[in-house]
Amino acid sequence: MTKDSLTGKIIGCAIEVHRFLGPGLLESAYSQCLAYELSQAGIAFDLEKSMPVKYKRVSFDCGYRLDFLMCSLW
Repeated sequence: MTKDSLTGKIIGCAIEVHRFLGPGLLESAYSQCLAYELSQAGIAFDLEKSMPVKYKRVSFDCGYRLDFLMCSLW
């Protein structure tokens, strides 16, 4: 899968969630629904992946989390 085709599928999933739910809900609702759509589309992802802050040669767990991490190579 090319980067452009993966991007198009991800955007399509996000549009489907927004089209169905509309605006005004909490982020957690959209996140779970998007995770469902991505799974149905066969897109591999990690949800709320921890991301350390790297300072010089040290990594710190400061509580940062990526909402979604997707990869076309999984």
